[in-house]
Amino acid sequence: MSRSAIGELIEDTVEHLNHIVNWHELPVPLGILNLIELRNALRDENLHDTSDAGTRDPSPADMGARRLYARSDDGGHNDLASPGMGAAGAPFGRNVPLDAGWPDPDSLMVPNPRAVSEAVLKRGAFQPVEALNLLAAAWIQFMTHDWFAHDIDPSKDHVLPPAGPGQAPMPVAHTATEPAPGGTRPPTARNRVTHWWDGSQVYGSDTATVQRLRTGQGGKLRVGRGGRIPRSAETGLPEVGFSDNWWLGLDLMHSVWVLEHNAICDHLAEHFPVWGDQALFDRARLINSALMAKIHTVEWTTAILQHPALQVAMNANWWGLQGEESHELVGRLSDSEVVSGIPGSEKDHHGAPFQMTEEFVSVYRMHPLLPDSIELRTIDDDARVGEVPMQDAIFKNATAVVENNELDDLLYSFGLAHPGALTLRNYPNWLRDIRLPGGRTIDLAAVDILRDRERGVPRYCAFRRLLRLKAPECFADLTDDAELAATLERVYDGDIEKVDTMVGMFAETPPDGFGFSDTAFRIFILMASRRLKSDRFFTDDYTADVYTQPGLDWVEDSTMKTVLIRHFPKLTAALRGVDNAFFPWSATG
Repeated sequence: MSRSAIGELIEDTVEHLNHIVNWHELPVPLGILNLIELRNALRDENLHDTSDAGTRDPSPADMGARRLYARSDDGGHNDLASPGMGAAGAPFGRNVPLDAGWPDPDSLMVPNPRAVSEAVLKRGAFQPVEALNLLAAAWIQFMTHDWFAHDIDPSKDHVLPPAGPGQAPMPVAHTATEPAPGGTRPPTARNRVTHWWDGSQVYGSDTATVQRLRTGQGGKLRVGRGGRIPRSAETGLPEVGFSDNWWLGLDLMHSVWVLEHNAICDHLAEHFPVWGDQALFDRARLINSALMAKIHTVEWTTAILQHPALQVAMNANWWGLQGEESHELVGRLSDSEVVSGIPGSEKDHHGAPFQMTEEFVSVYRMHPLLPDSIELRTIDDDARVGEVPMQDAIFKNATAVVENNELDDLLYSFGLAHPGALTLRNYPNWLRDIRLPGGRTIDLAAVDILRDRERGVPRYCAFRRLLRLKAPECFADLTDDAELAATLERVYDGDIEKVDTMVGMFAETPPDGFGFSDTAFRIFILMASRRLKSDRFFTDDYTADVYTQPGLDWVEDSTMKTVLIRHFPKLTAALRGVDNAFFPWSATG
């Protein structure tokens, strides 16, 4: 979409100002203006369609007239003019020009990802974020499971060489990609899940999964004893829409949101008693997904990015600069997303089909959020009942923890615990030596580095330049820690251009109040609003005709705190006086 001359002048002025002073150091009103113009510039220059590289969108299943008012099982028919856009199996897009997204086979192991992991990622003492609770870490993985997942090609392995004595070579399967015809564009991967913000981690991304999870009565999803997620009798794995990389935090999140779906079904049935199972399910999924999106936008994000300008800007994504109270009293004041928020505004893809992007996946590599263990406490008296090492809370091991403890107590324990900081030397060591369900043992920190290189994500300095940010000129520019800068220089053989994107972002000093780097934030500010603005069900069809008025009211009146208390009333005491459910809770003892 072309910009007006005035818009381009404002953009140029803001960019020039940013060379003098960072946006986050400006007075809040100027900072907000800067963020608006930054988002506009990113929309113009950092959305790149991979479909012209020879890939094709999948053909979604036919859903008849339901496509007009219901989310599909496979993500198809969101854009009625392009039914396959954003469906499961659609290609990942890019936030960098396609010619900048070529992987370099000759440098995949330069420097050795395992050596980088050992030297600058390996956790020493746990570095917590005391302004957040552990639900913040569980939440973001719960969200990313809705947004993206790559297929792997088990027929081909990368082999990461040892980084020290006693280590064996480490095989890692390739990402499954498709080369463009004639080799004129970088190879492209496809998303295993729907690209849309549609709760696919809860519901599934194909009809067989969706149907397996439903009860077939009253629109509801299957749920086990006390709200626990059912387990497959054959595999022992949880029966959910997406169960990869399972751990205790995901178990809790899935329980909460299956219970929320079923509560919405009951609410709708009271208002629309003649509706059948399918009608109740369809509307409940719409409402549940919108509530997740709202919570992520105005609660999780403002918790992890506690800068004054972001408090205004993220709330404005949902309600506009007019604010929540004005929105509640008089509704939208304007068609403008800036004035009255994205929900209910006009859909706009900004010149490129909606796709999750490889760079978006990259900036959400947030494994340092995970702790080494979880202290378990009871909500009735705040008694300490044990401590679970993370190795005993992952994959099938999570089942025993869930079965042997009340969900109220587990949620309370998460509300008191803290996640780790997204910084160097804070990557969990248990993830650097983790045995996968398939039998392989991997260093996940090394794999994270490999995946960015393999998928053509530019390295840190190039990435910064492509986002119109200044690149560091030397290793001392990366970090104020002289010893760490010297280690980075040694690991990267003195070449600042080789620094991996994840490493550079973890090395950055973030803006005040930020839980992650300003570099990652550039992709975030673009894609956070795009996930809403491109989605028909958050824009043109965010209406009472589609959601029902009781459904819209449910979304607007609910918060993470009210959701938790709705299903676990015992949590009321711990959440009393807590403004944001992702902030540390109050001890009950």
